[in-house]
Amino acid sequence: MLKQMFFTNWNFMRLVRLGFGVIFIIQAIQTSDAMMGFISLFFLFQAITNTGCCGINGCVNPPIKNSRTETTEVIYEEIK
Repeated sequence: MLKQMFFTNWNFMRLVRLGFGVIFIIQAIQTSDAMMGFISLFFLFQAITNTGCCGINGCVNPPIKNSRTETTEVIYEEIK
């Protein structure tokens, strides 16, 4: 369950959070800033667990599941 949560559904916003977390952690190490370190851990936690500011999957759109594989025939009516 955890492995599936960590390694699936990577979308653009999740990658952005990961990028910010990595950039902020590098900056925190270079400047020895603890507050920047906490901010980077916050972004990294959000990226790894796929959570947003609104809680678990609060800001994430669910993946689109197309369960309809058959094609339907459209009937057209000619208007004169």
